[in-house]
Amino acid sequence: MWDGVDYIAEIQSSIFSLVLLFLSKGNPMQTPEHIDQMDADDVAAIDELRDVYAQLKQTLAKIIIGQEQVIENLSICLFAQGHALLMGVPGLAKTLLVREFAETMALEFSRIQFTPDLMPMDITGTDILQEIPGGRREFEFVKGPLFANLILADEINRAPSKTQAAMLEAMQEHKITVIGRTYQLEPPFFVLATQNPIEQEGTYPLPEAQLDRFMFRIEVDYPSRTEEIEIARTTTGMSLPTLEHVLTGERVIAFQNLVRRVPVPEHIYEFAVDLSRSTRPKTDASPDWLKPLVAWGAGPRAVQYLILGAKARAALSGSYMARLEDVTAVANPVLSHRVITSFAAESENITSQDIVERLVEELSEQG
Repeated sequence: MWDGVDYIAEIQSSIFSLVLLFLSKGNPMQTPEHIDQMDADDVAAIDELRDVYAQLKQTLAKIIIGQEQVIENLSICLFAQGHALLMGVPGLAKTLLVREFAETMALEFSRIQFTPDLMPMDITGTDILQEIPGGRREFEFVKGPLFANLILADEINRAPSKTQAAMLEAMQEHKITVIGRTYQLEPPFFVLATQNPIEQEGTYPLPEAQLDRFMFRIEVDYPSRTEEIEIARTTTGMSLPTLEHVLTGERVIAFQNLVRRVPVPEHIYEFAVDLSRSTRPKTDASPDWLKPLVAWGAGPRAVQYLILGAKARAALSGSYMARLEDVTAVANPVLSHRVITSFAAESENITSQDIVERLVEELSEQG
């Protein structure tokens, strides 16, 4: 008996194989057999993620004016299971953006304002002596603000090193340790930390080893003139609308697992590795012009985040495999805080972003 459902599924699988072959850029060795396969359910899930992402942007646009690139980078980080460092001057609605971003996904949001006197127990929680029936007393653990899904760590560089270490343990291990006891943090767990690039007095700058824990460094810039006029118009009138939920925590986790299954052609792996290796001044892989400008380059974690970022960006755009344009799009957010410039670069006003952009341009031309 003819089964229409099986027949349609077979057609979808055949079409997907043809898409993989077409996107392999004509490389005869890069056939679908050389790429991790996706089944028809994953193809349908990517289509759903693309539609959900479009709805997410449309919903946020009711309150957030502009900042499309920031929203895209936040979404890539979330679905790639990374964390982000937001850089921008005060007054650019970073807190509002993060809070509404959490609201649209029905995630529990927590904001921590880091100060020089903030202690680890202030963010992780601590044991409190409570009175129980019978006149007895016992210690009860009271959870801190880290027990949420989306954490805004405001001005993380104002907290002392001990508190920063507690925060970074939660980011890396998805757990915290309090008085010898370990508590797991419920997924999804996503940290957005901010640093004020203007004021550095009284701060504890994050060392490079801790900066490396962040998947992206996202630059939040001033809005355009048109956007600023719209901001003035919409925020000085009636109260802002309440945003509807677009996603749930369970769906976020499902999409995070989906991103991990997005296929990556071999030449994309090679490009990501070559790009990361070219930032290291003490190796033969780096160009001669870079050596006097860079003191330290990116490590292997950068390659992992380049691939994960490319996978997430491809899935959000509805592509069934990672493309070269996805890697180049996430290169600067991934590498800019991992490439440490030298005094020679600073004296010539050359930033790590400038160096990464030039490397991406040169490698793209070679490929």
